[in-house]
Amino acid sequence: MAAEEDSIEQVVAARQERLRALKAAQELLNTPDEDSSLVDSNADEDNETSEETMKFRNYVPHDKKLQEGKLVPPVLPKFEDPVAAVPSPSEKKEDPFVNIAPKKPNWELRRDVQKKLDKLERRTQKAMCKLMEEQEKQKQLDEDGRNGAED
Repeated sequence: MAAEEDSIEQVVAARQERLRALKAAQELLNTPDEDSSLVDSNADEDNETSEETMKFRNYVPHDKKLQEGKLVPPVLPKFEDPVAAVPSPSEKKEDPFVNIAPKKPNWELRRDVQKKLDKLERRTQKAMCKLMEEQEKQKQLDEDGRNGAED
C-alpha cells in the first residue's frame, strides 16, 4: 500500500509541475510585444476602461480611435528563384507551326491491321526456315548420292 501511495504522490507532483510549466508558458505568450505594447499604451490613454485593444490586419476602420489599432502589413522577404537565375541554353526559337505535319492518310488502316501483319510475319519466317531446312536436306541427299556413286 505504501508503494502505491508513493507512486500516486509522484504522479500528482509531476502533474502539478507540468501545470506550473504550462501556466508559465501561457504567461510568456500573453506578455505584450514591443509593437503591441505601443498600441496598448495608446489605447489605454484613450480608453482606460477597455482591457483589450482591437488589432486590424486587413480592415481600415473609419473611426480615428480605431485606426490606431491598425497593424502594418508584414514585409515578405525577397525570393530569388535559383532556376530563373540560371540562363537557359541558347536554343533557336522556331515557329512550332512549321514542324506540324499531317499524319499519313492510311495510319488508321495500319493501326487496325498491325496485329494481323505481325502474325503473318511470324508465319512467313517459320515457312522460310522450313523451306531452308528442306533445301539443306536435299543438298545433303544429293551430296551423299554423289559420294556413294563415286565409291
